[in-house]
Amino acid sequence: MERHQVMILGTGPAGLTAAIYAARANLKPVVVEGNEPGGQLTLTTEIENFPGFPDAIMGPELMDNMRKQAERFGATFVHGWATAADLSKRPFRVTVNDEDEYEAEALIISTGASAKMLGIAGESELIGRGVSTCATCDGFFFRNRPILVVGGGDSAMEEATFLTKFASEVTIVHRRNELRASKVMQERARNNPKIKWALNVTPVSVQSQDGKVSALEVKDNETGETRTLPTEGLFVAIGHQPNTTFLNGQVELDSVGYIKTQGVSSATTVEGVFACGDVMDPHYRQAITAAGSGCKAAMDVEKFLEGSSSHDWSMSSAGAH
Repeated sequence: MERHQVMILGTGPAGLTAAIYAARANLKPVVVEGNEPGGQLTLTTEIENFPGFPDAIMGPELMDNMRKQAERFGATFVHGWATAADLSKRPFRVTVNDEDEYEAEALIISTGASAKMLGIAGESELIGRGVSTCATCDGFFFRNRPILVVGGGDSAMEEATFLTKFASEVTIVHRRNELRASKVMQERARNNPKIKWALNVTPVSVQSQDGKVSALEVKDNETGETRTLPTEGLFVAIGHQPNTTFLNGQVELDSVGYIKTQGVSSATTVEGVFACGDVMDPHYRQAITAAGSGCKAAMDVEKFLEGSSSHDWSMSSAGAH
């Protein structure tokens, strides 16, 4: 069984930034890449809002650069997925791929949150080619084009309203006549002249032309008839699921499953275990905020290993989030 000072779970912007900082601190972190090395950014095309790239950069290229930077300072990588963890005592024990076991004095969890998908034909094949789960990331690419947003909750209303800044029109598609969104968010969307509605319909398949999204096929829930809704962009906004099931409730989570951290820090309710990125952030979910939280996690780990475990993490009046 391999034993390390620091183990980092996940290789999105948070995990890789944590790896860079931890490696530069000579902590020799081992990083578990996950089933999608690079995280959700590897599913995007151009990234225009990450500082330092005035001409944009491709998502996979940015993640590859971060990985190489971490390797340069001494981080090592293990391909696989954390399937179980024993956080009852130090060193912590993590199982990868249900078979390989590792021990670590400190653990950084940056396993992210996976966007919930519709699971319909054509959806996964067209991610990055018109199908998106992030309005903030991709809305700019749909200037003056018709867009569909699937969902009926607050996140769908928020994304649809945001997308009206770019799109010629935004149609909200929902399987029921009633929305789950709060009254305030519903009213905001209904009062926006650019937002149209396709309610009580169930998405059936995503259609394409020349390798890009061209329409969404839907079934009318009353008549059973199908029809197509032409579009150049399909935004799926039915929520995210934090990747925390492998923890088996050993750290405190919120009602959805996001890890709770202490005050302004990355510390969890288990001493020596830290969290960063989308696995603890249900609000921002941006590459740059994830990277910043990865930096915090690595610095918190360094202090912890130096013997600063008595540090008061709740230095913010905001408390845990």
